[in-house]
Amino acid sequence: MRLECSNLSFSYPGTEIIILDKMDCAFTRPGFHSVFGPSGVGKSSFAKLIGVKANHPPEIITENMNTILYSYNMERLPGWASAGTHLQKVAPQEKTALKQQLIDAFELTPLLNSRFHQLSMGQQNRVNLIRYLLQDFDLLILDESLANVDEKLREHIILTIKKLFSDKMFLYISHNLMEVSTFCDQIMVFGSSQQTKSYQMIEGQNCLEKTLIDHERRDQTMLRIMNAF
Repeated sequence: MRLECSNLSFSYPGTEIIILDKMDCAFTRPGFHSVFGPSGVGKSSFAKLIGVKANHPPEIITENMNTILYSYNMERLPGWASAGTHLQKVAPQEKTALKQQLIDAFELTPLLNSRFHQLSMGQQNRVNLIRYLLQDFDLLILDESLANVDEKLREHIILTIKKLFSDKMFLYISHNLMEVSTFCDQIMVFGSSQQTKSYQMIEGQNCLEKTLIDHERRDQTMLRIMNAF
Protein backbone atom coordinates (compact mmCIF):
# COMPACT_ATOMS: atom_id res chain seq x y z
CA MET A 1 0.00 0.00 0.00
CA ARG A 2 1.51 3.30 -1.10
CA LEU A 3 0.39 6.88 -1.75
CA GLU A 4 2.88 9.00 -3.64
CA CYS A 5 2.85 12.49 -5.14
CA SER A 6 5.56 13.58 -7.54
CA ASN A 7 5.98 17.23 -8.55
CA LEU A 8 2.30 17.93 -7.77
CA SER A 9 1.10 21.48 -8.40
CA PHE A 10 -2.44 22.78 -8.13
CA SER A 11 -4.40 26.01 -8.50
CA TYR A 12 -8.17 26.40 -8.54
CA PRO A 13 -9.61 27.12 -12.01
CA GLY A 14 -9.87 30.80 -12.80
CA THR A 15 -7.28 31.89 -10.22
CA GLU A 16 -3.53 32.41 -10.24
CA ILE A 17 -3.08 31.53 -6.58
CA ILE A 18 -0.77 28.55 -6.22
CA ILE A 19 -2.19 26.11 -3.67
CA LEU A 20 0.33 23.30 -4.12
CA ASP A 21 3.70 23.88 -5.73
CA LYS A 22 5.86 20.99 -6.96
CA MET A 23 4.96 18.84 -3.98
CA ASP A 24 6.69 15.50 -3.45
CA CYS A 25 5.65 13.01 -0.78
CA ALA A 26 5.26 9.30 -0.18
CA PHE A 27 3.23 7.48 2.47
CA THR A 28 4.76 4.06 2.22
CA ARG A 29 2.76 1.76 4.51
CA PRO A 30 -0.62 1.23 6.17
CA GLY A 31 -1.18 3.14 9.38
CA PHE A 32 -2.30 6.40 10.88
CA HIS A 33 -0.47 9.21 9.12
CA SER A 34 -0.98 12.97 9.17
CA VAL A 35 -1.07 16.04 6.98
CA PHE A 36 -0.18 18.92 9.27
CA GLY A 37 0.25 22.67 9.02
CA PRO A 38 -1.40 26.02 9.73
CA SER A 39 -4.69 27.06 8.15
CA GLY A 40 -4.67 28.11 4.52
CA VAL A 41 -1.60 26.22 3.29
CA GLY A 42 -3.45 23.69 1.14
CA LYS A 43 -4.01 20.67 3.38
CA SER A 44 -7.71 20.26 2.55
CA SER A 45 -7.10 20.95 -1.13
CA PHE A 46 -4.49 18.20 -1.15
CA ALA A 47 -6.85 15.85 0.69
CA LYS A 48 -9.67 16.48 -1.78
CA LEU A 49 -7.39 15.84 -4.76
CA ILE A 50 -6.55 12.44 -3.27
CA GLY A 51 -10.11 11.75 -2.15
CA VAL A 52 -11.60 11.76 -5.67
CA LYS A 53 -9.72 8.77 -7.04
CA ALA A 54 -11.42 8.84 -10.45
CA ASN A 55 -10.03 12.34 -11.09
CA HIS A 56 -6.49 11.88 -9.79
CA PRO A 57 -3.95 13.97 -11.70
CA PRO A 58 -1.07 11.89 -13.07
CA GLU A 59 1.22 13.23 -10.33
CA ILE A 60 -0.73 11.24 -7.71
CA ILE A 61 0.10 7.54 -7.61
CA THR A 62 -1.77 4.98 -5.50
CA GLU A 63 -0.72 1.36 -5.16
CA ASN A 64 -3.04 -1.34 -3.79
CA MET A 65 -5.79 1.20 -3.11
CA ASN A 66 -9.09 0.47 -4.78
CA THR A 67 -11.29 2.63 -2.55
CA ILE A 68 -10.40 6.03 -1.11
CA LEU A 69 -12.86 7.88 1.12
CA TYR A 70 -12.83 11.49 2.30
CA SER A 71 -14.57 12.58 5.51
CA TYR A 72 -14.62 16.10 6.89
CA ASN A 73 -15.69 18.24 9.80
CA MET A 74 -19.21 19.69 9.62
CA GLU A 75 -20.40 16.94 7.26
CA ARG A 76 -24.07 16.51 8.02
CA LEU A 77 -26.67 13.76 7.72
CA PRO A 78 -30.46 14.24 7.49
CA GLY A 79 -31.57 15.62 10.85
CA TRP A 80 -34.94 13.93 11.20
CA ALA A 81 -33.64 10.35 11.69
CA SER A 82 -31.94 9.05 14.80
CA ALA A 83 -28.20 8.44 14.98
CA GLY A 84 -28.86 4.73 15.51
CA THR A 85 -31.03 4.55 12.39
CA HIS A 86 -28.31 6.14 10.27
CA LEU A 87 -25.70 3.65 11.47
CA GLN A 88 -28.04 0.69 11.07
CA LYS A 89 -28.74 1.59 7.45
CA VAL A 90 -25.06 1.81 6.45
CA ALA A 91 -23.78 -1.25 8.35
CA PRO A 92 -23.73 -4.50 6.38
CA GLN A 93 -24.90 -7.53 8.34
CA GLU A 94 -21.37 -8.90 8.56
CA LYS A 95 -20.21 -5.68 10.22
CA THR A 96 -22.79 -5.62 13.02
CA ALA A 97 -20.20 -6.56 15.64
CA LEU A 98 -17.78 -3.92 14.34
CA LYS A 99 -20.53 -1.31 14.45
CA GLN A 100 -21.15 -2.06 18.12
CA GLN A 101 -17.43 -1.91 18.91
CA LEU A 102 -17.21 1.52 17.32
CA ILE A 103 -20.37 2.79 19.04
CA ASP A 104 -18.95 1.72 22.40
CA ALA A 105 -15.49 3.18 21.75
CA PHE A 106 -16.95 6.45 20.45
CA GLU A 107 -19.25 6.65 23.53
CA LEU A 108 -22.41 7.00 21.46
CA THR A 109 -24.69 4.39 23.05
CA PRO A 110 -26.75 6.94 25.07
CA LEU A 111 -27.27 9.02 21.91
CA LEU A 112 -28.52 6.41 19.45
CA ASN A 113 -32.17 7.41 19.85
CA SER A 114 -31.42 11.12 19.42
CA ARG A 115 -32.11 12.77 16.09
CA PHE A 116 -28.99 13.84 14.26
CA HIS A 117 -29.82 17.57 14.47
CA GLN A 118 -30.13 17.29 18.25
CA LEU A 119 -26.51 16.24 18.66
CA SER A 120 -23.61 18.58 19.31
CA MET A 121 -21.06 19.10 16.53
CA GLY A 122 -18.61 16.73 18.21
CA GLN A 123 -21.29 14.06 18.55
CA GLN A 124 -22.34 14.51 14.92
CA ASN A 125 -18.72 14.14 13.84
CA ARG A 126 -18.40 10.89 15.78
CA VAL A 127 -21.54 9.42 14.17
CA ASN A 128 -20.37 10.49 10.74
CA LEU A 129 -16.91 8.98 11.21
CA ILE A 130 -18.39 5.61 12.20
CA ARG A 131 -20.45 5.76 9.00
CA TYR A 132 -17.21 5.87 6.99
CA LEU A 133 -15.43 3.24 9.06
CA LEU A 134 -18.25 0.78 8.34
CA GLN A 135 -17.64 1.06 4.60
CA ASP A 136 -15.02 -0.85 2.63
CA PHE A 137 -11.96 1.32 2.05
CA ASP A 138 -8.20 1.19 1.65
CA LEU A 139 -7.49 4.84 2.48
CA LEU A 140 -9.68 7.06 4.65
CA ILE A 141 -8.92 10.78 4.87
CA LEU A 142 -10.03 12.44 8.12
CA ASP A 143 -10.18 16.19 7.48
CA GLU A 144 -10.78 17.57 10.99
CA SER A 145 -13.23 14.68 11.38
CA LEU A 146 -12.77 14.62 15.16
CA ALA A 147 -13.12 18.37 15.68
CA ASN A 148 -15.16 19.40 18.74
CA VAL A 149 -14.49 16.04 20.45
CA ASP A 150 -12.83 16.34 23.86
CA GLU A 151 -9.15 15.43 23.96
CA LYS A 152 -9.32 12.28 26.09
CA LEU A 153 -12.09 10.72 23.99
CA ARG A 154 -10.42 11.80 20.76
CA GLU A 155 -7.23 9.98 21.74
CA HIS A 156 -9.22 6.87 22.68
CA ILE A 157 -10.95 6.94 19.29
CA ILE A 158 -7.62 7.26 17.45
CA LEU A 159 -6.15 4.30 19.34
CA THR A 160 -9.28 2.25 18.63
CA ILE A 161 -9.08 3.01 14.92
CA LYS A 162 -5.39 2.03 14.86
CA LYS A 163 -6.18 -1.25 16.61
CA LEU A 164 -9.22 -2.26 14.53
CA PHE A 165 -7.94 -1.09 11.13
CA SER A 166 -4.20 -1.81 11.28
CA ASP A 167 -4.15 -2.91 7.62
CA LYS A 168 -5.71 0.34 6.33
CA MET A 169 -4.15 3.71 5.60
CA PHE A 170 -5.43 6.92 7.21
CA LEU A 171 -4.52 10.56 6.56
CA TYR A 172 -5.42 12.64 9.60
CA ILE A 173 -5.69 16.42 9.31
CA SER A 174 -5.60 18.15 12.69
CA HIS A 175 -4.22 21.31 14.27
CA ASN A 176 -3.24 19.50 17.49
CA LEU A 177 0.57 19.35 17.37
CA MET A 178 0.99 17.12 20.43
CA GLU A 179 -1.66 14.67 19.29
CA VAL A 180 -0.21 14.33 15.80
CA SER A 181 3.34 13.91 17.15
CA THR A 182 2.22 11.23 19.60
CA PHE A 183 -0.15 9.04 17.59
CA CYS A 184 0.77 9.46 13.93
CA ASP A 185 3.39 7.57 11.96
CA GLN A 186 4.44 9.59 8.91
CA ILE A 187 3.67 13.32 9.21
CA MET A 188 3.65 15.50 6.10
CA VAL A 189 4.25 19.09 7.26
CA PHE A 190 3.12 21.99 5.08
CA GLY A 191 5.18 25.16 5.53
CA SER A 192 3.35 28.36 6.42
CA SER A 193 4.84 30.67 3.79
CA GLN A 194 2.41 31.68 1.03
CA GLN A 195 5.27 32.79 -1.22
CA THR A 196 7.54 29.74 -1.03
CA LYS A 197 5.77 26.42 -0.57
CA SER A 198 7.62 23.79 1.46
CA TYR A 199 6.84 20.22 2.42
CA GLN A 200 8.69 17.94 4.78
CA MET A 201 8.05 14.38 5.94
CA ILE A 202 8.70 13.74 9.64
CA GLU A 203 8.41 10.50 11.60
CA GLY A 204 5.96 10.61 14.52
CA GLN A 205 6.00 8.48 17.66
CA ASN A 206 3.13 6.30 16.36
CA CYS A 207 1.90 5.23 19.81
CA LEU A 208 -0.45 2.27 20.00
CA GLU A 209 -2.77 1.11 22.75
CA LYS A 210 -0.88 0.51 26.01
CA THR A 211 2.30 2.05 24.57
CA LEU A 212 4.18 4.24 27.01
CA ILE A 213 4.69 7.72 25.59
CA ASP A 214 8.33 8.71 25.20
CA HIS A 215 7.93 12.35 26.20
CA GLU A 216 11.45 13.34 25.19
CA ARG A 217 11.06 11.81 21.75
CA ARG A 218 7.65 13.42 21.34
CA ASP A 219 9.07 16.82 22.26
CA GLN A 220 11.80 16.36 19.66
CA THR A 221 9.20 15.49 17.04
CA MET A 222 7.14 18.56 17.94
CA LEU A 223 10.25 20.74 17.62
CA ARG A 224 11.07 19.31 14.19
CA ILE A 225 7.51 19.99 13.04
CA MET A 226 7.62 23.58 14.30
CA ASN A 227 10.97 24.13 12.56
CA ALA A 228 9.46 22.80 9.32
CA PHE A 229 7.00 25.72 9.29
